[in-house]
Amino acid sequence: MRSAVRAVGTAVGEMLAASVVAAIVAGVGLYAFGKVEWPAYNSSNVLHAVTTVGQVGTLVALGISVLLYRAGRWPWIARLLSWAGLSGYVTVTLGVPLAATKLYLHGITADQEFRTEFLTRLTDSPALRDMTYPDMAPYYPAGWFWIGGRVANLFGLSGWAAFKPFAVASIAVAAVVALVLWSRLIRSDWAVMVSVAVTAMVLAYNSPEPYGAVLTVLIPPVLVLAWGALNRDGRSGGWGAAIGTGAFVGLAGSFYTLYFGVTVLMVCAMALVAAYLTRQYLTIFLKLVVIGTLAAMGTGLVWAPYLIESFGAITPETGSATHYLPDAGARLSLPMLSFSLVGILCMFGTVWLFLRVRTSRRAQSLAIGIVVIYLWTLASMTVTVIGRTLLSFRLEPVLIALLAAAGVFGFLEFSRSWAAKYEKRSACRMVAAGLAGLACLSFTQNIPGILDREITLAYTDTDGAGHRADRRAASATTYYAQIDSELQKLRPGLRRDTVVLTADTSFLSYYPYLGFQALTSHYANPLSEFAQRAKAIESWSKLTTPAEVEQAWAKLPWRAPDAILFRYDPNGYTLRLAEDVYPNNPNVKRYTVSFDPKLFESSDFTVQRIGPFVLVVRNR
Repeated sequence: MRSAVRAVGTAVGEMLAASVVAAIVAGVGLYAFGKVEWPAYNSSNVLHAVTTVGQVGTLVALGISVLLYRAGRWPWIARLLSWAGLSGYVTVTLGVPLAATKLYLHGITADQEFRTEFLTRLTDSPALRDMTYPDMAPYYPAGWFWIGGRVANLFGLSGWAAFKPFAVASIAVAAVVALVLWSRLIRSDWAVMVSVAVTAMVLAYNSPEPYGAVLTVLIPPVLVLAWGALNRDGRSGGWGAAIGTGAFVGLAGSFYTLYFGVTVLMVCAMALVAAYLTRQYLTIFLKLVVIGTLAAMGTGLVWAPYLIESFGAITPETGSATHYLPDAGARLSLPMLSFSLVGILCMFGTVWLFLRVRTSRRAQSLAIGIVVIYLWTLASMTVTVIGRTLLSFRLEPVLIALLAAAGVFGFLEFSRSWAAKYEKRSACRMVAAGLAGLACLSFTQNIPGILDREITLAYTDTDGAGHRADRRAASATTYYAQIDSELQKLRPGLRRDTVVLTADTSFLSYYPYLGFQALTSHYANPLSEFAQRAKAIESWSKLTTPAEVEQAWAKLPWRAPDAILFRYDPNGYTLRLAEDVYPNNPNVKRYTVSFDPKLFESSDFTVQRIGPFVLVVRNR
């Protein structure tokens, strides 16, 4: 066990060193990109051209590190070059296309709105609080957002302004940590190549969800690590790998519930298979105890407040986050059958898995992970009959990452065996390397194209400073600063002490006010009683006097609003609410409730018209 702890300590030290390099590269790169006056990505090809140049440079650096590893020369230079090259690859691929905007991929639209709201909440205070509701523990795992909030606070940034740099930097750090882990499991030159392939897939298909991307890039090497811990085949040891696996599962639990559940299932499946193959039941059980203990410790850091608060509480039967079934969740993803570079790579991986699953531990671990994802997907489709899903469509990036890792191993082994058949082996290897390099460059320079919609939204949405990065007319968000100023005058003190009811919930993404109601039930805390709150809001619109409003608010089981941000309409003040209509797709129905202005014509309220908004503040 002492040697296992020593091995873990050495690996952690190297990961920390790699993380520092990645953070510096990402920080310097993003700062430099932001200092140039770029044209908007969606109205010019300049940023795409600069992105391609940067990608070529980082891939060349990574190629040199591979050559140095193969030559066995200057290993530390090769190591530093691979860390800097991979983190630079992430930074250039995401940072340059977004260089002229302060927003991250997908702007402030849909899911990115509540993610930004969560980061804003945890930037304002390190306390684990719900992103919207007062006096409530968070339901969504706060790990990534808490770290991001502390980083934002350290640099004096607002949560919304820190989202982009923290997202890019965290993915860069995760990529190099995965590289370090791969280098501990396989030969270093192969580690660089598989890390580049997996990172490219994650950037293309998972980067809009950064807290998921940082886990996805790590899952393939962690599965190999976990299999090494559990399937020892008569050999002793593996405790260090068990510790590493437990640490990752705990990290997943504090970052992303879905990935946590799937990873736990993958590890349990590995344990069952390993127990069948080795008959080392006690050893495997003890390692599962170690993994489970570490996982519980990591997960408990963010889940304990919610679990304690929810003990004995009644959660809603409808309106949960699992009420969503897009087309991608109603079919099995088969990327290996698509006619594209990704399809070819995944097909290499699929063939390699079938051929090597009996003899290769890497193939066995990746195959178990892939099988679990497909089983999860089938289970997700099955539970639709009881009105739920398991959100399996969110696992497609993980599936592609696993198949891509297998594809790199398949291509490397194929090219090696192909070269062995000919006298001019070096020429064959050069041809294979050239083809792989061209394919990598071709896919890499197309990543911004894959993310075109997400990048465009980052330029067309209005940021927290009231600007659109494409320099066109901004939305009503430009009035948020004035609304905030008025709220501060009428309710001086910390913003987190004021509850605002509004249908323009992006206001809560930019300013850390508490909310009375979330955007939709799917983003709401299950303890918030979303449907009951909606009914209460609708009932207020039918009242006739200010006194009745005050009486209704006094009877609420929740903290009443301190302010309401309406939209102005000649026929009254309006709020646009949402109702869960799953299993329909779209799964949300919007409806509008209108309030008579006379309800707030009282000394108890201050009413101000601000652009298209009407701000009503309680005078107490």
